[in-house]
Amino acid sequence: MEIAGVALQPGDGVVVPLGLANRDPEIFGDPDRLDLARATARRHVAFGYGIHQCLGKPLARAELQIVLPEIFRRLPKLCITVPLEEIDFKQNTFVYGINTLPVAW
Repeated sequence: MEIAGVALQPGDGVVVPLGLANRDPEIFGDPDRLDLARATARRHVAFGYGIHQCLGKPLARAELQIVLPEIFRRLPKLCITVPLEEIDFKQNTFVYGINTLPVAW
């Protein structure tokens, strides 16, 4: 098999950064824009795929479905208090995210 001009042999190891797969513009139009109603949202591979799915996937989904609506119900005026450029994003970890997020409510 050849990928991007590199010939792979049986037994060769391949590392696929999941963060890049979830930003494929062919699957996720305008991948830099947060779109919670994106039609292709269920095609992400953040929890793996097939037999390699994360065992915590159902718990993580349940937490998000329960916690996010509850936060916004209890704190309807919740807002970020700094411009996007000032948010401290994690850059050197396997799991992408934010170190700190100043908010007010």
